Amino acid sequence: MLRVLKGGRVIDGSGAAPVEATVIVKDRHIEAVETRAYSDWPAEADIIDVSGMTVLPGLIDCHDHLAMHGYDLARRWGIDEPQTTRTLRTAKVLADTLAAGYTTVRDAAGLDAGFKRAIEEGLITGPRLVVSLVIISPIGGIGDRVSPSGFSCCVPNDPLLPDGVVNTLADVRPVVRRVVRAGAAVIKCATTGGASSRPEHGPHDGAFNLDEMQALVEEAHALDRRVMCHALGGRGLRIAVEAGVDSINHGCYLDEEPALLDAMASRGIFFVPTFAVYDYHRKSPQPHIRERARALEQHHVQSLRAALAAGVKIAAGTDAGGHGHPPNAIEIACLVRAGMTPLQALRAATGWAAECIGRGDDLGTLERGKLADLVVVAGDPLAEVSILQERQRIALVIKDGVIAVDRRARHER
Repeated sequence: MLRVLKGGRVIDGSGAAPVEATVIVKDRHIEAVETRAYSDWPAEADIIDVSGMTVLPGLIDCHDHLAMHGYDLARRWGIDEPQTTRTLRTAKVLADTLAAGYTTVRDAAGLDAGFKRAIEEGLITGPRLVVSLVIISPIGGIGDRVSPSGFSCCVPNDPLLPDGVVNTLADVRPVVRRVVRAGAAVIKCATTGGASSRPEHGPHDGAFNLDEMQALVEEAHALDRRVMCHALGGRGLRIAVEAGVDSINHGCYLDEEPALLDAMASRGIFFVPTFAVYDYHRKSPQPHIRERARALEQHHVQSLRAALAAGVKIAAGTDAGGHGHPPNAIEIACLVRAGMTPLQALRAATGWAAECIGRGDDLGTLERGKLADLVVVAGDPLAEVSILQERQRIALVIKDGVIAVDRRARHER
């Protein structure tokens, strides 16, 4: 099938300035992006007039928790409601995420591979998923749910979510292999505590030794899996970079060690700041979480600016799923507020994001041969980036060449 989107302003995700262009989709792929005017199309072509609107690549969130619906103890242990309603609740989140223009999401733990299969088989609607299943960490790390700060979102001992806790160096490779066997497309690990961790395990407190992380990264790469690492500051952040992870997620205190940014730039390690989640942490009812989130705020902003100056690629990720699943595009606005231009922030949610998750060859930019993931926005996100958070402004969502959401009638009246 030939589909033609004409008359729109195209932001192609490469960082290039917007242009008036026609996007031509053939079946599942982009056939062309043409700046020349055409009028002679085949009779069977689906001509879509997007005049006055902006055409973007499908948006990508590189760090979300789609199966998290709260962080109280009952929800962490999956005893707050039946598994059936929890599964249906997650399915609704997946559908809503796609409807908001996000055609790809990298889930950073908690979502089992069955949701990916369900979307691919057409049982439910949702974004293309890159799943990590669990967080791999040592005993007492953020992946250890026995710890007060442990992460869990499903029924204890769920066989679809293998245990990610590492006891010794000898455990590292088997744990990675079990997680991959269960369906993980990316390995999620943690080398530090976090703002929301227990009082004794904060942003500068380490987890994993260098030899353990080197084994983890080596095994993941041997199995053709990228490594996304929760790391905020201190020794654990240094170890993550030295071990050669593929993305540093959070990285709030990178400004304290500029040499790490140079290393990230030279090794192609991405920075996924996840500003959005810390806005929620600063409102936490728990004092130690509020204090940590407030203490890291300016460091976080400086880390982003220093990373850009050092040539580190930035990828957008919210990490805010458990806080009511806010619009994923909130992170794009956060990036702008922290110092990126709107065009850079959009690249962080498209072209750079696709590279970050290892899909730069077929996603993230509007160019010939790539998968036809597109979003049509009523308005100009470069002038008002917050419009991406307004669902009614997302006029059209196309995933794999198929129209997933069509709200054009609202904007044609």
